[in-house]
Amino acid sequence: MQKLIFNNNTEIFYHKTGNGLPVILLHGFGEDSRIWDKCREVLEKKCLLICPDLPGSGHSDMYINSEASIEDYADIIHALLVFEKIDKCIMLGHSMGGYITLAFAKKYPESLVGFGLINSTAFADTEQQQERRLKSIRMIERYGPHEFLRQILPPLFADAFRQTNRELVETFVENAKSFKKETLVQYYTAMMQRPDNTAVLQKSSVPVLFVCGTEDTAAPLEDLLKQMHMPDISYIHILENTGHKSMFEAPGKLTNFMLDFIESVGK
Repeated sequence: MQKLIFNNNTEIFYHKTGNGLPVILLHGFGEDSRIWDKCREVLEKKCLLICPDLPGSGHSDMYINSEASIEDYADIIHALLVFEKIDKCIMLGHSMGGYITLAFAKKYPESLVGFGLINSTAFADTEQQQERRLKSIRMIERYGPHEFLRQILPPLFADAFRQTNRELVETFVENAKSFKKETLVQYYTAMMQRPDNTAVLQKSSVPVLFVCGTEDTAAPLEDLLKQMHMPDISYIHILENTGHKSMFEAPGKLTNFMLDFIESVGK
């Protein structure tokens, strides 16, 4: 892995492989860059692929600002592009990574030739969702980060997949055991306070990729269907019998969707 030192004190680690059009893949909450491993093998043959560990995830330091926002994370990704001397890229984000992608597209639109939401939404949290996040923060404080993640991560997979792939799901949960309480609280606070970014979709001058699952309870298909028509150019893929973790539940299909988008935008 390679390393960026942000603001002289935060180390951000990232994978960088391949050549060609730069493509940035951003993971979500309770994840790190390893979620893209099955996709990387194909994509790195077609582009310059960069997969960072977001601050506080994987090998990267937690961002020291306790009140970090989604926009702050977008600024860190922009600093990574500057460090790598990348002027234009495609950015694809899963879940929380999609929120960061939208914040990036809002603040640095000139840096994108396309972007995408993988099991993610441009809507802000509803009051009910914000209350659930506050409840989650209380659970993290009471039971600790790993026990909390053991409870909330498995249901993000579709029921049928979870039942037939118990070892994979368990491995995914075990990979999350290194998260610190402060990091998860920081993420939840940032997600809870993020604005509605549907205007980013409506004003986008570049193509937007949408990938969603019919069994996704975290980024429901019903919500995504209200957003897919907003950009001038949308690439839309709906995965049947798939939950919130498409890179595990349907890695081949997801990779092909991303590859098609990359090749189309890069022409």
